[in-house]
Amino acid sequence: MNSNPAPKYTEPIVEPLRSVYAGDADMAELIELFVGEMPDRIAMLNDALADNDLEMLAGFAHQIKGAGGGYGFPDITAASRRVEDLARDESSDVDAVRRSVDELVDLCRRASAG
Repeated sequence: MNSNPAPKYTEPIVEPLRSVYAGDADMAELIELFVGEMPDRIAMLNDALADNDLEMLAGFAHQIKGAGGGYGFPDITAASRRVEDLARDESSDVDAVRRSVDELVDLCRRASAG
């Protein structure tokens, strides 16, 4: 009989994604608004992907790409660029598009105003 107890599963620690402008009082309200819109943006990305509407997906990713950069989230901008590029490329593998959207959604969920 094994006397070692089974290891307990713990949720992975996910660090919040902070804006490079997080310390800028002039940007605080704008960053908060941007982060507050994330659930809607995530829903739009997921809906476009579920509908296989790559043109709409590319458009949403393009919007997030610009906003992410403007509000100091370069990782979101880079991930949005990948989604947009893959969605616009007719030779893209649907699984690659899905993975890129999943990556972007993860970053959007981690975006923090604080």
